[in-house]
Amino acid sequence: MEKKITPYKNSSEGKKKQVEQMFDTISEEYDGLNRVISLGSDIKWRKKVIKMVAEKNPKTILDIATGTGDLAIQFAENSSAEKIIGLDLSEGMLSVARKKVSGKPISEKIEFIQADSEALPFEDNSFDAITVSFGIRNFENLEKGLSEILRVLKKGGIFVILETSVPSKFPFKQGYHFYSKNVLPLVGKVFSKDKVAYKYLSESASAFPHGENLNNILRKIGFNEVKNIPQTFGVATIYNATK
Repeated sequence: MEKKITPYKNSSEGKKKQVEQMFDTISEEYDGLNRVISLGSDIKWRKKVIKMVAEKNPKTILDIATGTGDLAIQFAENSSAEKIIGLDLSEGMLSVARKKVSGKPISEKIEFIQADSEALPFEDNSFDAITVSFGIRNFENLEKGLSEILRVLKKGGIFVILETSVPSKFPFKQGYHFYSKNVLPLVGKVFSKDKVAYKYLSESASAFPHGENLNNILRKIGFNEVKNIPQTFGVATIYNATK
């Protein structure tokens, strides 16, 4: 059973509402702090996701938990997709994403919408490719969210997750725990408007099922050809699957 981690321990709101509030608060600083926290590695990981998806030549792509839109924008610039939708709970994050594409030619094929990943506003079999980058652990009900993704993915379509994970080998495991429990919250306290946000991001990453545990959940939901590829000694993992 997955341990329920929420941003604000004293809040009476559900996880979904808390996550929305947290990302609204940190939206303007999110990109810069992300680069610092991952030591720039998140750029390299995203490039691998883009290549993996682009090789399938999808015409329609849905990027869930799109945040400030980095991945969706890179799909618009580096794939043959005709329509890309970036979806997120946080209007604050989406407003940053929309500013990034405003006035650019790619704005014609990319759209950012606010919606709930566990109740996707699309018909069955709508997308050739679906991605979630550093957002799957923020789902309130993981299996419900994955079931929705399976529903709107076309048969034969590709689903790719990029998510933090916990290294299993010495000394990377020990280094990861030190960094996530000491350095990450400190960075958040010093640089973030929301002092608990980066503590939550660290705690949720450690508690979230990863590796074969997440593979098994994906198979249970109904995904096929499920694989995981650890990145940078296991501090992140790329998962891919088909319908």
